[in-house]
Amino acid sequence: MQGTRCRHSLLVFVLWLAGLGLSLAGDFEDATIMHIDYPDWFKETFLDLPDEIDEARSAGKVGLMVLFTTEGCSYCAEFIRTSLADARLAERVQARFDAIGLEIFSDAEMVAPDGSQLRVKEFAERAGAGFAPSLVFYGEDGALLYRGVGYHSPERFASVLDYLSGPQQAGQSFRDFVVARSAEHSSAPADYRLLSDPLFSPPPFALDRSRMPADRPLLVLFEADGCEACGQMHKEVLARPEVRELLGRFEVVRLDAEDDETPVLTPGGRRTTAAAWFAQTGLTRLPALLFFEEHGQEVLRTDALVLRQRMMNALMYTLERAYQKGWTYQRFARTKSLERSQRDNGQD
Repeated sequence: MQGTRCRHSLLVFVLWLAGLGLSLAGDFEDATIMHIDYPDWFKETFLDLPDEIDEARSAGKVGLMVLFTTEGCSYCAEFIRTSLADARLAERVQARFDAIGLEIFSDAEMVAPDGSQLRVKEFAERAGAGFAPSLVFYGEDGALLYRGVGYHSPERFASVLDYLSGPQQAGQSFRDFVVARSAEHSSAPADYRLLSDPLFSPPPFALDRSRMPADRPLLVLFEADGCEACGQMHKEVLARPEVRELLGRFEVVRLDAEDDETPVLTPGGRRTTAAAWFAQTGLTRLPALLFFEEHGQEVLRTDALVLRQRMMNALMYTLERAYQKGWTYQRFARTKSLERSQRDNGQD
């Protein structure tokens, strides 16, 4: 019973987080190529992050915020426009952290927080910046305080800053923080109910591919009743003909992240339930997407905001097996963006 209550508390706050930034979904076109300008309060960096952290600590701050972006990224531009341009949030960051921006694909040499020397693009991959933008906060001696992948709405960014101002300094994880704060948000939106879709494979959810490979890749979609962001995804992303055409080349399984009864056999052959699997992923928002190749290896996951173009890119990244080249999702998305730009400009 205690585990069920903990999962319910977590899910309440997950649904609350999922609602943060709902208004964004129709506010920008994620295929638009945007120029990235960091706020003027970001520091110029010599790419020696131990020195940057020491300088911040000497100024009485907690440490360093690193924002990973890439030129052309509409999600990056939107995060800068909405969250970092919010005067109250900007003041909160500057009071406790120095901030720098790094281009995910930069070949510049740098020193990582642990003192190792490498290129920025290698550091970005090592830091887990799989989607742009990604936020990483470092504290004393380069300790990782928080990593967040994808767009952070002003409300969600404020929640992260609350976390970084609180008991996490004593070792509390962000997930634990989510559960603790859920008591303040005891009711979830009630107007969304899980929607059926002919693309979704029905139970039993025997997804094991470890013994015999499947004939197509797998997309697992976690949702829940009360998740308004899930409703937005159905309406603005999953309903698109071009998205549905690509989804038809996948096995698509939708799981209820609250369901602690229906058996699930994961792609790796582990017996569990949807609720237990979602909790095990460490993801903190809904909807959440997990992509697997034919042999059951996970190739991509995200609980960040995914609009039309990012969904198309994620599906094609899996279908084209770009991961076999050692490509990250963001490198693949950048390549597709350049191809679209050339087509739009009439270039060969």
